[in-house]
Amino acid sequence: MQATGEEEMFEGTKLALFLGDYLAVIERDNLGHIPWPGFLDLPGGGREEGESAEACVLRETREELGLTLSPGVLRWRRYYPAPTRMWFFAAHCPAGLAQKVAFGREGQGWCLMRPEDFVRHDKAVPHFAERVAAYLDR
Repeated sequence: MQATGEEEMFEGTKLALFLGDYLAVIERDNLGHIPWPGFLDLPGGGREEGESAEACVLRETREELGLTLSPGVLRWRRYYPAPTRMWFFAAHCPAGLAQKVAFGREGQGWCLMRPEDFVRHDKAVPHFAERVAAYLDR
């Protein structure tokens, strides 16, 4: 997919990371100065200077979950212009990769959830739940 000029100006990325049949989910820190404190989130975050979308999402996944993924696992992507300019990716990896997670310094913890449970959860960041639902319905 060729990115348009607007899509190249993205601010961050998120990853729906499936480990087997489950989605890797991060519980956000419960700090008042961050968006969606204490909510359920997905790996990803802000872009560093000049970084491609793929490099950004892979770096953020490594920092947050300790997993070094190859670009080849990124099977699906979609650009979303709001609420922030963001690339959303999906990757499917073997369930056993969960054994290699080394949780990083951001967030209160991580877990595996059935994707449909994440989509319906009242503490899931709403626009990320909508994006996971759109991916599942594709």
